[in-house]
Amino acid sequence: MPLAASLYASGQLERRAEIGRRLLRRCTLCPRRCRVDRIAGEVGRCGIGARARIAGYGPHFGEEALLVGRGGSGTIFLTGCSLGCCFCQNFAISRGDEPGQEVEDGEFAAIMLELQALGCSNINLVTPSHVVPQILAALVQAVDGGLRIPLVYNSSGYDSAVALDLLAGAVDIYLPDCKFWLPETAARYAGAPDYPDCARRAIQRMHRQVGDLEVGADGLARCGLLVRLLLMPGLGAETAAILRFLAEQISPRTYVNIMAQYHPCGEAERYPELCRGVSGAEYRQALACARSLGLTRLDQPDLAGLLRQLDP
Repeated sequence: MPLAASLYASGQLERRAEIGRRLLRRCTLCPRRCRVDRIAGEVGRCGIGARARIAGYGPHFGEEALLVGRGGSGTIFLTGCSLGCCFCQNFAISRGDEPGQEVEDGEFAAIMLELQALGCSNINLVTPSHVVPQILAALVQAVDGGLRIPLVYNSSGYDSAVALDLLAGAVDIYLPDCKFWLPETAARYAGAPDYPDCARRAIQRMHRQVGDLEVGADGLARCGLLVRLLLMPGLGAETAAILRFLAEQISPRTYVNIMAQYHPCGEAERYPELCRGVSGAEYRQALACARSLGLTRLDQPDLAGLLRQLDP
């Protein structure tokens, strides 16, 4: 059973959903703290009002193997984003150019239960930070309807303490990105100089809630923290700093996916230094750095094949 079942049984899940909904009246849910009245239809940086919008959903087989299993990860792509990286691979969704379908709490819950019925290994909420109250409200109905698979919170890492405290005991697997180490880099590419500090604090809080990633006998993740580190061209020093942070301030048993999939998307062409992919040398350097720091739980699907792609 998902962790949320215990919160539901105690009545805490419903109470937290209501607390979260009140926050939307003068929204301070994410670090942007826009203070708009989303209940009244105003929107801030994320572009989303009182109800969540879903751009698409279904079994997804491109996630980490320990999230996929036989039935795929039950991915729900949420419209809008509070961070807004210039190179986002889901740029049209995150910026609202593809607005998706606005859903009531019951409809959101029904999608979760549909994905479970399809045999998905988990419910994977992509870019959820700006709709935490809506997620909690949907979870009330989903758990009541028989939801029994883990909940994955797949975020940019730009999460507030307020939001994460609301989610404590409701999320089974935290799946944050850690993109930038320096404020000036985050300011240039996401307009968020506070991102590095926010992400570090968020990852620490996530780890305190769920601990290191636990994997069942079937090879599927059950509970815990999985960090994605997106390699960026030319930012090897920041990558090394992030890896040191994970090893020394989170846990040497942190499960890390060092991702080499970056390619110019969105508005990346505005920045000449971002107009290339990551090289094989940069990827090898990141792997060597992680191992030298004692990080051994590294996600490596097909290393030889990946290196052939990076060094054609």
